[in-house]
Amino acid sequence: MQSRPGSPLELPAEDRESSPYTGYTRAHWEAAADGLLKAAWAWATPGGALLDLPGRPSVSGVRSDGLEGYARTFLAAAFRVAGADGSDPHGWLGRYADGLAAGTLAPGRDDVESWPLIRDHGVFGQPMVESASVALGLRLTRPWLWDRLDPAVQDRVEAWLRDALRHRPAPNNWYLFPFTVAGFLESVGHGDAETARARERALGLLECWYRGDGWYADGDGRAFDHYNGWALHLYPVLDARLSGDAGASAHYGARLREHLEGFSLLFGGDGAPIHFGRSLTYRFAAASSVALGAVTGHTPLAPGVSRRLASGALRYFLDRGAVGADGLLSLGWHGPHAAGLQNYSAPASPYWASKAFVSLLAPEDHPLWTATEEPAPSEGPDRVLALPAPGLLVQSTGADGIVRLHNHGSDHVLPHEGEAAAPADPLYSRQSYSTATGPTAHGNVADNHLAVVVAGTRSGRRAMDPLGAGHGDGWGWAASRHRPVFASAQPMVPGMRVESVTVARGRYELRVHRVLGAPDGARVEQTGWATGRDDTVASALHGLHGWDSRDTVRAPQGTAYTPWAEVPRLSGPAKGTTVLVALASLTADPDAAPLGTVVSEVGVEGDTVTVSWADDGSTTRIRFEPLTVAHG
Repeated sequence: MQSRPGSPLELPAEDRESSPYTGYTRAHWEAAADGLLKAAWAWATPGGALLDLPGRPSVSGVRSDGLEGYARTFLAAAFRVAGADGSDPHGWLGRYADGLAAGTLAPGRDDVESWPLIRDHGVFGQPMVESASVALGLRLTRPWLWDRLDPAVQDRVEAWLRDALRHRPAPNNWYLFPFTVAGFLESVGHGDAETARARERALGLLECWYRGDGWYADGDGRAFDHYNGWALHLYPVLDARLSGDAGASAHYGARLREHLEGFSLLFGGDGAPIHFGRSLTYRFAAASSVALGAVTGHTPLAPGVSRRLASGALRYFLDRGAVGADGLLSLGWHGPHAAGLQNYSAPASPYWASKAFVSLLAPEDHPLWTATEEPAPSEGPDRVLALPAPGLLVQSTGADGIVRLHNHGSDHVLPHEGEAAAPADPLYSRQSYSTATGPTAHGNVADNHLAVVVAGTRSGRRAMDPLGAGHGDGWGWAASRHRPVFASAQPMVPGMRVESVTVARGRYELRVHRVLGAPDGARVEQTGWATGRDDTVASALHGLHGWDSRDTVRAPQGTAYTPWAEVPRLSGPAKGTTVLVALASLTADPDAAPLGTVVSEVGVEGDTVTVSWADDGSTTRIRFEPLTVAHG
């Protein structure tokens, strides 16, 4: 065993014969799980019921945070031991058994060990999230843990878990937490009308939230993000596997397979998952759906590709400081990054990364571990893939391994919020995201954003109305409409709206906007990618039509990738109906041609934009009414 640069975890020597891309094998995954568990348990209470990791508390309070430390690390231990058919050389399950006994002795009591009670989402709901990890861990390790517990402890654990069935979840993936609790209770012969109702309710909502292309919305709105993989697919597919329900396995497994067709392209050539959406501190949990697909067989990917993606994500973070000198996963991305956190983020929140250890349910002789690693989808030829259901456009370039996600459909705005002029969420509101850059923070210039400036105030983009998406040979497009909203003064300008189209081709992003109803004196600003001084990637933005100035704006708070960033910006006048055209690029190619040489001609006539490309003479034509996008 040896510690690798960037990570204090002791890992085996690399195996570049079977794993030519990452060097990681199943033994590396076991060692990573053991190392993370060892460091976390240094902060356990005497009875082992709470793991009070150091750091600022979440909005739920330190007792809930301690339960989170217990529950989320338990999930890693459960995958580790279940995958080894009960072999537990470090005695993890004994510790978690002691914690169960101590935490459920007097739930709700203000003492050293007692677990908090599970209540409604809006009252004290975070323990409901953790109940699912406890239940799933118990289900995975039943022969070696649950079946050996004292009956009185079993009764107390069940009583605590059942509160998850009796209280209101948040209106999103949270409904899968009582679903998972109910699944465990039924698996040990304690099913009843209450457990059946929780499972039926969750599965019914999944059908409502399924939008196609293998994507679920996380609730009734249009939130499409990593929760698809690490929650909305993981819980029902894993439940079907553990219960042996062939019908459910086929139903939910087919959706997982379709999801992975597109999602597998959202990992960069360096292993990085796409930096998009909330809870990104869960890091390599982004690979849990890839691993689950391989374990269950519900995947379009060859085993060597699945391992390359999963191990690539694990190694990406371990090599970049995700684990501190104390052996703990920090709150952030590479290392600590406060701007990317949510108010529910607690010191142990990053341990939802434990879900990636579902890969260990594949035994040593499984093809996931015996096949030779193969290139990731982003390491092949340049690709552009449209995902119409979520309104996303994926663009990858093989030369530098960068993947870009152009967002025309995921806004994380709840239906009851409507067009409220609340601050836009940088993790959803930007036009584009990538595996090599992060969005700028609140209070800094917004990267990849089209703002209408009225009376000195810049608009935000919140609720999106997708207008379509499609792709052809080497190119693709996606489009959306939104109402510009303002965080101060009037919530919006009556009648004003913005229609946006992104066309991706190679490393180039053609960004076309039509602003309608702009008041006198308004201006429009378009920003590009945020990059740092020492970045290996370069951001470029070139105006093609409608702009009269260009500058570079600083973002002193930086991004998850750099402590300080710069953002290119275009600006131009807007009045009534205004069409604007720009070309953007993010590349690690030091010899990339300047954007000014890429387009040979631009024509704007009424609501139609025509762009001719210099390299091959092809033409892209965008018409807004009715919306059509063609290239040839």
